[in-house]
Amino acid sequence: MELNQKKKIKWDKIVPFLFISPWLFGFLAFTLGPLIYSLVISFFDWPVVGQAKFVGIDNYKTMFMDDPLFWKSLWVTVKFAAIFVPLNIIIALVLALLLNQNVKGHSFFRTFFYLPSVISGVALAMIWAWVFNGEYGILNYFLSLAGIQGPDWLNDMSWALVAMVIASLWGQGQMMLIFLAGLKGISKEMYEAASIDGANKITQFFKITLPLLTPTILFNLITTIISAFQQLTLALLLTGGGPLNSTYFYAMYVYENAFKYFKMGYSSANAWFMFLIVLGLSLLVFKSSSAWVYYEGEVKKKK
Repeated sequence: MELNQKKKIKWDKIVPFLFISPWLFGFLAFTLGPLIYSLVISFFDWPVVGQAKFVGIDNYKTMFMDDPLFWKSLWVTVKFAAIFVPLNIIIALVLALLLNQNVKGHSFFRTFFYLPSVISGVALAMIWAWVFNGEYGILNYFLSLAGIQGPDWLNDMSWALVAMVIASLWGQGQMMLIFLAGLKGISKEMYEAASIDGANKITQFFKITLPLLTPTILFNLITTIISAFQQLTLALLLTGGGPLNSTYFYAMYVYENAFKYFKMGYSSANAWFMFLIVLGLSLLVFKSSSAWVYYEGEVKKKK
């Protein structure tokens, strides 16, 4: 009896691992394995079709000291992130606040605002190529109705990066829904108590809504920073990094080193440096979160 019970307990411990084994296999084979392998080959000169040669940290030295495209692509990405990240969060939050109102047809508008986020990157690029066309684009057409001569968005160095930001801001659906879920989680009793105390809507937003949304803002901030440094599809299809490398993002730099110039070892070194940048920024945001993120029910001791 005891033996059968021991076997049953042992089998109960094994069954959960059998259920998650497909995911574990996929994670090891397609995520963790390639990740470790990319770190290893970052120390090799590997031209894909030729013999791999160990070069130590030469790939990293070349990247920092002898490759001007590295610094150019990094600077373009930093500028893009500095514009895109705050705008993305603000617009998604505003949309969530609007959709949180109990008005007729709010379900339709939720679906309407979410739909752009399910469009594939290639289809989205084709749409924006038509919108930004300098000769017959719809954006310049609407500007002409107001008497404004629109620029050649994708071929003008001054406006190409702005066009990338506008196109990237189109898919607000997922972040908007996350903010909306955070808004739904705020107790209505707090707003009722604030109204009784005489607080208007603006005061309620800054004293109740915004503080209680800070955990959601933290999550969205991290994910937006990551997506900003991974920007590739739109620039690759709309401008190809031009004009004059004004939209040459770091992700495109990594992509071209790997699949255009077939320098897999060098490209892996580039990718790992991007990982360190994103990791550093994420840790910096997490470190600062203790000063501005509020968790409901948490008592903070002031020193």
